Formats: sequence, C-alpha cells, structure tokens
Amino acid sequence: MKFTELPLTGAFLIEIEPRTDERGFFARTVCRDEFVHHGIRADFVQQSISYNNRRGIVRGLHLQVAPHQENKLVRVTSGAIYDVIVDLRPDSPTRGRWHAAELSSDNRQALYIPPGLAHGFQTLTDTAEVFYQMTVPHHPQAARTVHWKDSTIGIDWPAPDTALLSPKDNDAPTLAQLETELFA
Repeated sequence: MKFTELPLTGAFLIEIEPRTDERGFFARTVCRDEFVHHGIRADFVQQSISYNNRRGIVRGLHLQVAPHQENKLVRVTSGAIYDVIVDLRPDSPTRGRWHAAELSSDNRQALYIPPGLAHGFQTLTDTAEVFYQMTVPHHPQAARTVHWKDSTIGIDWPAPDTALLSPKDNDAPTLAQLETELFA
C-alpha cells in the first residue's frame, strides 16, 4: 500500500498495490503493520455502507466529538465521490483548513481521516456506494454536523447548485455556531 500524507495533519490518501495476473488482481486494503509504520493506530470496530442513487448528493460534514471521536477509512466500491475533510481540532496547525480527493471504484484509493476532522462528500456519478470503517461505534449523542457551505470554511464543491441533502445536513449549524460545544 502507498500512503500519501495530505496537507491536513494526520490524514492520508492510501493507494492499493495490486498484484495482477490473467484473472485480475489481489490487493491489501488494510494492514495494521503498515498503518502503524505511518503512525496510524486504528483498530476498526464498525463498518458501514452509504448507497447514493444520484449525482449531486451531499452527505456531511459529519464527525463525532469526545469521548467518542473516531478514525475513519473511506473507500468507494461503486461510482465516484468528491470526498472532503475539514480539520476542526483546536490545537492543530491545520485547523480550519479543508482538503478534497476524488475517490472512485476506478482509482480504488482510500482516505484515512483521523479524529477531529469532519467528513463529507458529494456524489459525482448517478450511483455511488461508499464503504466506511470506523474505530468507534456510532454514538448519536456525540454526532455533530457542520454546514456543508459554511463560508468560513469555503469548500469548493463540484456542483453546489444541484446538491441534494438531508434536512439535517441542510439545516446544520455553521462552525462558529458549534464552536463552544466542539471537543468540550
């Protein structure tokens, strides 16, 4: 596996290294030793799938706050997404910055998201299935959402005018509105 460190501290883009033959290929997607070698300690305890049935769907920006902060590994098994992470850690040198990567079933890349980063995506294809692995089970009381179009973050979404969101995501507070409760 090839780990590329992203501009947000502790986040990585992970590429598989397929071994191919006439049948296709085989590749590892998670290897504890390689993760540890890159400073990642992530024992994944929950896996989830997000199926999206049209282009333009936006999910996020989501995170869990202490004491239920989670590491995430996100991969697309069908279709393509514009995957976004935002650093919300109070003491991080990259606090307030965001980064995006296109994840697809064609490029087979994964995004490793450390605790304290919000995560969201917009679908780029008419169907997209996203596979998540998390180090902490979902705790609804710790779940937070930051508004996807918060102007202080300034994410450059690929198709903001055609976005389809859940009411919860569309009505989410801005980062400034959440500031007092994040990571309390």
